[in-house]
Amino acid sequence: MKKSVYKRIVLKLSGEALAGKLGYGIGVDALSSIAQQIKEVRELGVDTAVVIGAGNFFRGIKVSSQGGIGRSAADYIGMLATVINGLALQDALEGLGVFTRVTTAIEMPKLAEPYIRRRAIRHLEKGRVVIFVGGTGNPYFTTDTAAALRATEIGADVILKATKVDGVYTDDPHINKKAKKFSQLKYIEVLKKRLKVMDATAITLCMDNNLPIIVFNLLKKGNIKKVVLGERIGTLVKG
Repeated sequence: MKKSVYKRIVLKLSGEALAGKLGYGIGVDALSSIAQQIKEVRELGVDTAVVIGAGNFFRGIKVSSQGGIGRSAADYIGMLATVINGLALQDALEGLGVFTRVTTAIEMPKLAEPYIRRRAIRHLEKGRVVIFVGGTGNPYFTTDTAAALRATEIGADVILKATKVDGVYTDDPHINKKAKKFSQLKYIEVLKKRLKVMDATAITLCMDNNLPIIVFNLLKKGNIKKVVLGERIGTLVKG
């Protein structure tokens, strides 16, 4: 059996990834596929943490820009939606026999554990998949930033940014067929070119802590495992 090139990873999932073909809410097929892929990675002995977004239910910055709901309130609503996704993923994983813990930055003891760094690390050491929800617990920060923050705190080797395309391009490849793919980028290039990898705060945090990011296509089954085994797919962002 091949060995993982990483000991500890943070998988960043968008809320849209859970929606699948439905485009909204939680798609059973998409949820099952993601859970199965995470199980495969955990079986390699890799400490696995997941940060999940809420775009399949609510996107705070978009709603607040339309007026009617202030940015802080909209962001808190989005954070609560990540809890819904986290609980759904937990149930799917445990249905496959994978032990999990959901930890939240916003305390809600009847649903999930409060986030405590040392406790989260201990769960990982015991072989549990840790699902981080509630973002950073603060408005004005995205779940990308939450992924960078948690990955830094728990000493992860890499952030795996799961998307709908197979890496980072000069433009949207679904719209511009001439868009070129980057195989590797430096953090500063992402910031200067304003490439849509993660938001600037998340990229800066990764740059300051020399934390690599791999952007890859989640829609192709088995890709998470391939990345963990060191196969060169997607785009690598590092110093």
